[in-house]
Parts: sequence; structure tokens; C-alpha cells
Amino acid sequence: MADITRRLGWRHLRGAPTAHIRHHRGGKLLHDGPGLSFWFRALTAALSEVPVDDRELAMTFHARTSDFQDVAVQATVTYRISDPAVAAARLDFSIDPDTGAWRGSPLEQLGTLLTETAQQHALDILARTLLSTALVDGVTAVRERIAAGLAGEPRLPATGIEIVAVRVVALRPAPEVERALRTPAREQIQQEADRATYERRAVAVERERAIAENELASKIELARREEQLVEQRGTNARREAEEGAAADAVRAEAEAARTVRLAEAEATRSVRLAHAEAEGAREVGEARAQAQAAWLRVHAEVDVATLNALTGTRLAENLPRIDSVTLSPDVLTGLLSRLGGREQA
Repeated sequence: MADITRRLGWRHLRGAPTAHIRHHRGGKLLHDGPGLSFWFRALTAALSEVPVDDRELAMTFHARTSDFQDVAVQATVTYRISDPAVAAARLDFSIDPDTGAWRGSPLEQLGTLLTETAQQHALDILARTLLSTALVDGVTAVRERIAAGLAGEPRLPATGIEIVAVRVVALRPAPEVERALRTPAREQIQQEADRATYERRAVAVERERAIAENELASKIELARREEQLVEQRGTNARREAEEGAAADAVRAEAEAARTVRLAEAEATRSVRLAHAEAEGAREVGEARAQAQAAWLRVHAEVDVATLNALTGTRLAENLPRIDSVTLSPDVLTGLLSRLGGREQA
């Protein structure tokens, strides 16, 4: 929509680069082109604005196939107005000089024209096509047919319209028909899934059987090895007992020989010790006899007083230790009397 402003009874129009503006005054064309900007008087100006950018027209319509099944077609047509002068002459693209809005609805007229033309060609091809074929190859066929039909439509170039592209988005049957068509495929998929499940179970059973056989073989091998282990342990025990008995016999013989040697050595040592003790006792006896004879000779030559003194000395040496001696007056008097009598004598 053009941007129109007011200034002192004049109007100023500023168009967009994608809008073709045509300005007539008194039947004469004063301005013609996209993206124009100019002043004009509202009472004498006739303005039209034709969009020249690419436009998308989405359409949805129903068609019937050769087997009388209803399908919904979703398509999009891209078009543009290649000749704005022709389009402005064929359709009402005039705008209000005060607001810049279209006075009519030219784009709706173009949409109706394109939709009905595309629908006509789509209905024509689908009416001769089975539903199954339409669902498989119908999108491409319908798109090519609509594109060819719009390109060959004489009214579009006469209106200044150029078709840029045609796209068919979807081609769908009725919901109940679509569910019915999905049933065989769903059943086939389910059968494939069941078959895969059965095969997986069979493989699992086979693997379990192989595992059980392996476990049984392992148990049998383990039992055989345990039997060999028991036999080897018995053999080892017998060898150990035999070797232990032989070792005990060798130890017993060695111990007996050692005992005999020790006994012989002990006997020899005892004999030698007895001889030595007897010789020592004889020599000690002779020495004691000689010492006793010498002692007696010495004592025979010593007087009685010396012997008494020696006797007292030996007696004192053999007496127990005396810390203190208590003398009563009677004993002391008698002892002193005896000492005094000896001195007088």
C-alpha cells in the first residue's frame, strides 16, 4: 500500500520498489513506474498501484478419481504481474488518494482466476486416474498438468500475469479410505514384525540350547578333571607316604647310629673320667696324707701354750659373728681372779 501524506491541500505519494504506480490526470499518464514519489492533487488525480513482486497463492480443493474416490489436493502457485499496464487496464488496481488503499480487491480476483484454472486441470487428470496410481504418482502428474495448463491459459498473459512456479504439496484421500489403504501395509508390517519376533525367539532358543550343551560339556569336563585330580592327589599322597617312610627309616638308622656313637663316646669318656678321678683321688689322698703327717710333726714339736693359742685362734675363726658380749659381775670377778692367780704363780 502506498504511503500518502497531506500538505496544504496537496497529497504526496511515496511508493515501494515492488509496487508499480500509475498516475493519470485529465486522461493523461503523468507518472508510470515502480518506487515513485511525487505530489498530486486529490480532486484531479487517478492513481493505481500494481504489485510487481512474486506472490504465493495457496489453494486446497477436492477432486474425484476414476474409481470414484475423493482426494484432497494441496498446491501452491507462485506468480507475478509482468505487465502492470495491462493488469491495471484489465483489473481494478485503483487506490484511494487519501488513504492509499485499494478501492477494489484485485488480488482476490487474481486468486480466484488462478485457483479455478489450476483446479480445472487437476480435476481433468485425476478423473482419469485410479486412486492407487494417484497416491503413488499423482503429485508429479498433477503438478506438471497444472503448470502446463496455466502456461497455456490465454487469459493470464492477456491480464499481464506470469506463472513462476507450481508446487503440489499433498494429495490425500478421505480419512476412512486412507485408513483402509493403510491396513494392508500395516498388516504386512505386523506380519514382518511377528516373523522377526519368531525368528528372534527361535534364535534365542537355539542359543539357549547351545549354551546348555556347552554348560553340560563343561560340567562333564570338570568332573573328568576332578577325577584326574583325585587320582593325582592319591598318587601324590602315596608317594609322600612312601618318601616319608623312607625318610623316617633313614632318620631312625641315623639316630640309632648316632646313639651308638654317643654311647660309645660317653662310655669311653666315663672310663677316662673314672681313671682320671681315681688318679686324682689317689694323688689327693697322698697329698693329704703327707700334709697331715707334716701337720702332726709340726704340732708335736710345738709347746702346749702355743697349741692352746692356735686352738683359740681356730676356734675364733669358726665361731659365728658376735656383735656384743655381756659379762655379769660374777663372771668378771671369777675371770679376774683366775688371771691374777696365774700371774702370781
